[in-house]
Amino acid sequence: MENINAVITGVGGYVPDYILTNDEISKMVDTTDEWIMGRIGIKERRILKDEGLGTSYIARKAVKQLIKRTHTNPDDIDLVIVATTTPDYRLPSTASILCERLELKRAFAFDIQAVCSGFLYALETGANFIRSGKYKKVVVVGAEKMSSIINYTDRATCPIFGDGGAAVMLEPTTEDLGIMDAVLRTDGKGLPFLHIKAGGSVCTPSYYSLDNQMHYIYQEGRTVFKYAVSNMADACESIIARNHLSKDNIDWVIPHQANQRIITAVTQRLEVPAEKVMVNIERYGNTSAGTLPLCLWDFEDKLKKGDNLILTAFGAGFAWGAIYIKWGYDGKNRAHPQFLGGNYL
Repeated sequence: MENINAVITGVGGYVPDYILTNDEISKMVDTTDEWIMGRIGIKERRILKDEGLGTSYIARKAVKQLIKRTHTNPDDIDLVIVATTTPDYRLPSTASILCERLELKRAFAFDIQAVCSGFLYALETGANFIRSGKYKKVVVVGAEKMSSIINYTDRATCPIFGDGGAAVMLEPTTEDLGIMDAVLRTDGKGLPFLHIKAGGSVCTPSYYSLDNQMHYIYQEGRTVFKYAVSNMADACESIIARNHLSKDNIDWVIPHQANQRIITAVTQRLEVPAEKVMVNIERYGNTSAGTLPLCLWDFEDKLKKGDNLILTAFGAGFAWGAIYIKWGYDGKNRAHPQFLGGNYL
C-alpha cells in the first residue's frame, strides 16, 4: 500500500477592513511611527471593530473563501481545527460555531490553543488525521481577534497586534508532496514573561482583576525576543538537517510575524536571503495563530508545485517549532489541484 501524506490544496484568508495606523496609535500612547517601524517593523494593522463579532467571523470569512477556491462541497469536509487564543467564548469552541455558521453537516471540530505557534500545532495535527487514512478533507484555521485582549494604554504591546486569519485545506496524496516533517516543542518556561493573568481558573474574573487591567496581554519583550530567535532558528536547523535541505534548495522561509528584527535575526542565522522570506508584518502586525496562514494566503501566487517551504513560529508557553512543507500546486492558478494533474486521492 502506498504511503498517504497530507498536502495543502488551497488557501483562504480574511483581514478586517479597518486599518489602525501608527499615527492613530501615537495618539493613544507615547510613541511614534518612526519608533514602531524601527523597533517592530509594523506600519498598520487590521482591527475587527464591528459590535458582536469575534474570531469565528474572521474564521468563517477565511473558510468560506477556501471552500470556494477549492471547489469543495461543504458536506465532504471531515474535520475543522481552529488555532486561536481569542475564542468567541470560553465554551463552546470557536470551531463548533464555525461549523454551524458554514452549515458543515459531517465535520467534527475542535480548537487548539498554542498561541502564536497554534497554526503549526494544528497543521501537524490535521496532517496526522489525513495520514490515518480515515479522513479526506481537513480544514485547518489560524484566526485571532487580538484587539480583544490588548490594552490600548500599554505602549509596550498595543502597537504589535492585529486581527485576521486564514485557512488551508488538507487532503491525501501519494505524491512526494505535503507536510513532510515537523519539529514542535514546549518547555513551560515562558509563563512569567508572556501571559494574561486573569480570566482562567487560577485567577477568575472579579472587580479587582478588571480594575487592575489583568485581562490583557503582558509581555517582557527583551526576554521573549531572545528566546524567540534562538528557538525558532534551532527548530529550523533541525528540520533542515534531518531532511538534508540546504539554503540553496529552500524556496521559502515563512516565519511568525511578531517582530521584523526577530524575522531578520532568524533568517540571517539560517543564511537565507531576504528575497526567500515571506514578510507581511508591516501591513498586518502580529495576528498570533493567524500570521503563518496569512503569509501563505498573501504569497500564494508566488508558490509553485514542489517548492520547499519552512514555517516557523514561537509563542507564549513557551511553545515553538518548525514544519517542512513541499508545496502541492501552482498558486497562480488558484485552482484545485485535481485540475493541475496532481496525484491526489
